[in-house]
Amino acid sequence: MNMEYAGDEIRVKKLEVFAHHGVYPKETEEGQIFYINAVLYTDTSRAGKSDELEHTVDYGSLCRFITGWMQENTCRLLEAVAEKMSEAILLRYERVRAMDLEIEKPFAPIPLPFENISVKIHRGWHRAYVALGSNMGDREAYLSGAVKAMESHPLIKVRKVSELLVTKPYGGVEQEDFLNGAAEIETLLNPEQLLEALQEMEQAAGRERLVHWGPRTLDLDILFYDRIVIESERLAIPHPDLENRRFVLEPMAAIAPWLRHPVTGKTITGLLRELGVWERGGS
Repeated sequence: MNMEYAGDEIRVKKLEVFAHHGVYPKETEEGQIFYINAVLYTDTSRAGKSDELEHTVDYGSLCRFITGWMQENTCRLLEAVAEKMSEAILLRYERVRAMDLEIEKPFAPIPLPFENISVKIHRGWHRAYVALGSNMGDREAYLSGAVKAMESHPLIKVRKVSELLVTKPYGGVEQEDFLNGAAEIETLLNPEQLLEALQEMEQAAGRERLVHWGPRTLDLDILFYDRIVIESERLAIPHPDLENRRFVLEPMAAIAPWLRHPVTGKTITGLLRELGVWERGGS
């Protein structure tokens, strides 16, 4: 698990549901039995002390929800059943921070002896930090629009947004000053999916990638995603060179001062302090 979950679990084992999922027409027309196994990662301490149902995940409600979802939807693949239903559960039950979900298909149409067929996945909420920037047109409107776009995305929750600050351009390209900020979000999207969602928001704001480090209506960069490190052709997390970018560190220090860089182990405030010393010539 990637965020800081409590070590408590609520388990549902072999919930039997008759539903219509499968590749073959006979499966979707006639239906068959499925078994659902779920492990919900949550914090049960408050419910343990209060003895009140409202302070925990109502597993009776959960079982009814799973049954209803299985019977009201039709998917060809077990992978799609698991993906879509886990998403629905995590969106509906706020106390569930992550979950393991297994879909068993004991009567799959395979003309060979087998005990069971199943797909098991782990899904949960992730904490990420996004840099916001604009230096064309109505900069504040573009950044405000970006925050609203993230808030309206069904798989993103905006938790904190920094104040905006005016900064000089970075990278040596002559252009107008930037307006910069940072946002803390929680998301069910994986890093690549989050990148795609942010790029779609940039495109909706008229972003064109014509000049590297050049002017832009909207710039949205993933700074951190949980504590993972990614280096690929499309995506680098943590964002490269952020320790040398005051326009990134100052907004981040306002919303996550004690967040530690997963590679160096240094806090945001520590990185900002070091940058200040370096800019003063090491004094």
